[in-house]
Amino acid sequence: MKDLSSGIRRLFYRLGFFAQTLRAVGSFVKRWRVSSRILVMQILFTFVQAMSISSLLALGIGAAVNVIGIPYLERISQQQLIYSLLIMIITRELGPLLTAFIVSARSATAIATEVAGMVIGHEIEAYISIGVDPIEHLAVPRFLGVTISLVLLNIYFSAFGLAGSYMVARIFNALPADYYFSNLLENLTVQDIFILIVKSIAFGIIISIGAITEGLDVERARTEVPIAGLKAVSNAFAGCIVVDIILSAMYYIVLA
Repeated sequence: MKDLSSGIRRLFYRLGFFAQTLRAVGSFVKRWRVSSRILVMQILFTFVQAMSISSLLALGIGAAVNVIGIPYLERISQQQLIYSLLIMIITRELGPLLTAFIVSARSATAIATEVAGMVIGHEIEAYISIGVDPIEHLAVPRFLGVTISLVLLNIYFSAFGLAGSYMVARIFNALPADYYFSNLLENLTVQDIFILIVKSIAFGIIISIGAITEGLDVERARTEVPIAGLKAVSNAFAGCIVVDIILSAMYYIVLA
């Protein structure tokens, strides 16, 4: 019971911190030049540097779906279902969750340990003493950077996975490229793109806000810094899985 009440308090604390971060976005935009470098570096680390591992995963998933799905669907004369199956797995379900795991493992750890190091080094107090809002300067660019990066990374993951799957599909059947991609586009709906973007934004909020709050929660011992990083990753994984289940259920109930 005590753990449950503590978990609820932390949830409301993070929701309150998220509301404060949203309120500070306007001030951040007005004083863009002050913290713009942090935003650019966050996007570089979270999106650009994660493209290589995302490409391998996207290609692997696309290949696995074709290798497993095409022979089975041919046996039941339902080859056309491979296109909707690819979109469901890569764009709607597994793709967003895998990119969230990639970003959690890389960026959640980095943000939490960086912010925790600032707390230990009294840098947060120094910002406050000279009149700089730490939420505007530290939290907002990281929140925006992670969220924007997740949207871009999910779009890239989907495009690369769907396009890369064509190379594997050619092994089973010499399909013309225009036929393959036209069928993919016919099966790709606005709802698929909508749920992809919604999941990306939701996961970006969970990962960034969770990592920042874990970093700010440390006290004075340097041994707390790696613990904050581990907590940020584990909480991001759990939060993304729960939200993914909720959003997927809502999609199939309301939109599908």
